[in-house]
Amino acid sequence: MTATALQPQVPGSRERRPATVRSPRSTTDWRKRYSRRLWISDLLALVWSVYGTQLLWFGFGNAQVAMREDGRITEFSYWVFSGLLVVVWMLALNLIDSRSHRIIGHGMTEYVRVADASLRLFGAIAIVAFLTRIDVARGYLLISLPLGIAMLLVTRWLWRQWLNAQRQNGSFSARVLLVGSEESVAQVARELGRTPTAGYVVVGACVPKGQVASTIPGTAIPVMANVDAVDRAIAATGADTVAITSTDELPPAKVKEISWGLEAGRQHLVLAPSILDVAGPRIHMRPVAGLPLVHVETPRFSSGQRIIKRMMDLVISVIGVIIISPLLIALALTVRLTSAGPVLFRQKRIGYHGKEFTMLKFRSMVVNAEELLENLHSETRDAGNEVMFKMRNDPRVTPIGRVMRRYSIDELPQLFNVVGGSMSLVGPRPPLPREVAQYSTHVHRRFLVKPGITGLWQVSGRSRLSWEDTVRLDLSYVENWSLLGDLAIIAKTARAALTPGDTAY
Repeated sequence: MTATALQPQVPGSRERRPATVRSPRSTTDWRKRYSRRLWISDLLALVWSVYGTQLLWFGFGNAQVAMREDGRITEFSYWVFSGLLVVVWMLALNLIDSRSHRIIGHGMTEYVRVADASLRLFGAIAIVAFLTRIDVARGYLLISLPLGIAMLLVTRWLWRQWLNAQRQNGSFSARVLLVGSEESVAQVARELGRTPTAGYVVVGACVPKGQVASTIPGTAIPVMANVDAVDRAIAATGADTVAITSTDELPPAKVKEISWGLEAGRQHLVLAPSILDVAGPRIHMRPVAGLPLVHVETPRFSSGQRIIKRMMDLVISVIGVIIISPLLIALALTVRLTSAGPVLFRQKRIGYHGKEFTMLKFRSMVVNAEELLENLHSETRDAGNEVMFKMRNDPRVTPIGRVMRRYSIDELPQLFNVVGGSMSLVGPRPPLPREVAQYSTHVHRRFLVKPGITGLWQVSGRSRLSWEDTVRLDLSYVENWSLLGDLAIIAKTARAALTPGDTAY
């Protein structure tokens, strides 16, 4: 029997289909079942990679590994060595907890652990082989390592796509009971509702002086009990995770009491701090005098980070311009032949440290588009937000411009902005001066980095985003920049350009 989970309604976001949450009995062991599936796919991937490398390097013959000891040479078959390598590799993946439910399905930690365990293993093999004088073919190791890592990451990624699809419907997710003040419960619920693929389905809440059968204001989350009856709320909802959203009215003894009442191994306690959009590398848990203190490091913008980012921008943009030069020429000719006016549209934008620069785009509108803008402000808009002007069917856009905007290829000339140094490949959206005039003080933090051709805002909804969400994503990028994060955004942008949907207009 299934029940429909009450999902928090997130202001400004598109309406989601209510998640179908299965009964507690059917979801109790989803973590073990999913981990077992990962174990089987890991084993198959490693067997294919290691034995495939052996056959590629040695063929079907009975090649031997030689071990020298006291002037004697002992040999054993590579078929045995490959089997041992697979077993030890699987053990390394187990020891590093690469299949833990805490890291699967969301974020980069799962992939990092897989790669880390593999590299450490092969480093250990190299050291052991040197010390024990075992002659292992270098080519065999040099091929099996990257091939094995690649196969593991690909299979993990495929499983993640399947898991995300399940989580969109409420399956394979933690059933979360939120405990705290009404304001903190609503805030945490909204954040969890933004990313259903993270695997947390809110099934109820316990709030101080909570009235059973009511809901948290602004959401559809049912109040199951007050904070003194968490155990009964867990039993009623079948929750396997209790998230403490605030401790204003929860003394330390009460939090301990809640944790002691949870079933070990099946139910989990989570403390949700009120600080949002802060990435893992900046958060450190440091026990001090028995207190589990959470340290949040201030964001750092070192010279080394800027140099690395600039080098990546230059290399990718220069290579990109060379590769797509035929496309650039074809688009330029198309714009010139299909409408009157210049090929490129030059517009003043605000960039790094609040300095003005000229941004380049292929012209996708009529020549007098800026003059017509004032008349459009009075019309009803079906996109954009209170700061950024967007229209799904903007009458100023030319027919060829509509096609270019749909696939975001009108922005390709911004690669020259990247080469010139006024923009980066990835960064916050470059705003117009009139938009900056409406900024609150905290929004100016987005100017701590260069604006980007793409960014979190572009791969997260773009024209459908509210102003609050746009700012949140841009500031989250500024606060938590990393090279791997940039590469992930570039990959998501390429995928979004191939399947544009209806978020670009």
